[in-house]
Order: sequence, then structure tokens, then C-alpha cells
Amino acid sequence: MMSESVNTTMPRGNTSCFSEQNFNRLLVTMKDKSYPEGTHLFWEGDLSDKLFYIKRGRVKLTKSTDEGKELILYMYGRGDLVGQADPFFSMKHSFTAEVIEDSEVGVIEQKDLEIMICQHCDFSIDFMKWMGIHHRLTQTKFRDLMMYGKPGALTSTLIRLSNTYGEPYGDSILINKKITHTDLSNMIGATRESVNRMLSDLRKKDALEYVNGMIVIKDLVMLQDMCHCELCPNEICRI
Repeated sequence: MMSESVNTTMPRGNTSCFSEQNFNRLLVTMKDKSYPEGTHLFWEGDLSDKLFYIKRGRVKLTKSTDEGKELILYMYGRGDLVGQADPFFSMKHSFTAEVIEDSEVGVIEQKDLEIMICQHCDFSIDFMKWMGIHHRLTQTKFRDLMMYGKPGALTSTLIRLSNTYGEPYGDSILINKKITHTDLSNMIGATRESVNRMLSDLRKKDALEYVNGMIVIKDLVMLQDMCHCELCPNEICRI
């Protein structure tokens, strides 16, 4: 039994599947490190032997195509655990993790993770839950990108953004983060021009509008219909 008390001020993000005791085990194992904007937690092809817990800041995970285009797959923020560590196999990262805001990160070494898994069966169960959530997030992300064309990919991305950064705005939802058309094009693997056209069509249909440069979703049901939304929980349906 660990004697350290849980730091309840720590954000939970995608670590909410860990019990307080097991979350505390993660906290006391971490080694804090600062990452300035523009640096990287890891590069595609690096050995995947660490996990990273974001205490402050934001990180994006990207995949480079053969043509050199960047595809944004995930956006992580406070309380999220990032990485592809497999406790029992040597792996290499499939993505690059770029720091997009000055960040404070807790680094967990694979050897420490292996010790916790071997010593605490309840921790291993929570860790399997976290891995399962990550796999479901990946599966639904690729479903959205491949199954219903670029309009479906765009509308599902807007829904994910609203679940991640959304705030009530009258009867609508304000995505309280400035997202450029270039960002959206990189999230769905489309050209900026095609994103411009699709957003213009959605504005004409009164499904969304812009307020101070930020997107406001006015008709969430229309977006859900366009991407054949399966109403996944927010821990899965996030950016």
C-alpha cells in the first residue's frame, strides 16, 4: 500500500480510467521535464520506451505521408497520457509528438511501468483500460477519415473538437480554440481549398458560423448525420 496521498489538483484527461491510488502511483513515478513550444516529445521511428503525462501545455501527434504532407491525428492537453509504450515488447513510435504550447510533462520510464504492472494487478487492469481507450480512439479516427468521404471526415472532426474544446454558446456550441483551415486540412488529409468549400457549404446550411475567429456549431444533429455518428462517449470522440 502506498503512503503518498493523491495530488487532487492534477488534471485527469484520458487518465480518468485509473483509480486514485493507481493514478497516484503514476504521479510518484514521473520525472518532471519542461518542453518549450516547437520541441518534440519523440519522433516517428524513435524507440517507444516512455510515457508522457501532460501537466501543462498542448501536444499534437502527427504522421508524415510519403509526399511529405503532415496529418494531425491527435491533440493532447492537460491531464492526458501520451505514448505507445508496450510493457513487454520493444516498439518504435508510429507518430511524431510536437509540443505546440510550452509544456510541463511527467516522464514515465518503461522499466518503472513494468514494475508497477508486475507488482499491482489492479494497476495492470487500469493500464489495460487506458490502452483499450487509446485503441478505440484510433479505430474511430480512421473510420471517420476513410468511410464517409471528406465531408464526413470534416464533420466528425468538428464534433470531436466540440467535445474537446466546446463551451455552451446560447443554443449552440463554441469551439473555444482558434482552429485554422490549414489545421483542419491537416486533420482530415484534405487540401485547404476543399476545407474552405466544405465549411462554406456548412455555413450556407446554417450548421455553423464564426464568432471572433472561432467556430460555433449551430446544428450538431446535421453534423452527426453527415458523418453517421455512432454517439461514442466523449473519452473516445475527442480530437
